[in-house]
Amino acid sequence: MAASGYNVAGVRSVEEGQPQVAMTQFQKALSHDPANPDAYYNLAATYHQMAKQTNDRNMMHQAEQLYNQCLDLDPNHTECYRGLAVLLIDTQRSDKAFTLMERWEQRSPQLADPKIELARLYQEYGDKENAKNQLNQALAVDANNARAWAALGSLREQSGDLGQALANYQRSYQLNNLDAGVGARIATLQRQGIQSEVPMAPNSGTQMAQGANNRQRY
Repeated sequence: MAASGYNVAGVRSVEEGQPQVAMTQFQKALSHDPANPDAYYNLAATYHQMAKQTNDRNMMHQAEQLYNQCLDLDPNHTECYRGLAVLLIDTQRSDKAFTLMERWEQRSPQLADPKIELARLYQEYGDKENAKNQLNQALAVDANNARAWAALGSLREQSGDLGQALANYQRSYQLNNLDAGVGARIATLQRQGIQSEVPMAPNSGTQMAQGANNRQRY
């Protein structure tokens, strides 16, 4: 419980623009629980953010080590995989970012998250076909994964398939109505007069658009 409290306090300090204070909180979390993967991740992400702002290579290297320590403790820590992949791209090692995600997906084929994160990488590098394949595989193992539906909606919106994109966003929002980003995309497409290609329950689209104000983003 103490480690969790320090993690929460550290995240709050980051949000308040006090990374040094945050790092102290995360280090306290580790002193109470040396095997806490979230504390390693939070500390890594803070170092990573500071390294990008100051162009400090030593700090970037430290962030990479901390990300890896997090994954040693929790081999399926989604946020940590994402953070490490971004760091590898930031340091001109995009090939290693893809290898990282591909190996995670191979080790955990029963999970949707590795496929979703690999799809994000493919989409970022313009490979929409492989991105779509990964998301379809994610949905094959977890048909009720809100993040996969949202990511598929984003991909289809980029491709101009707006009716299907709206349907995917709506499906995501049905599964997780705490997502402001998805709710906002639904509202935007509806304002453009886009009709979903998949019939929704009565009033469901209206409820989604109205609920899109104070939610958390995908």
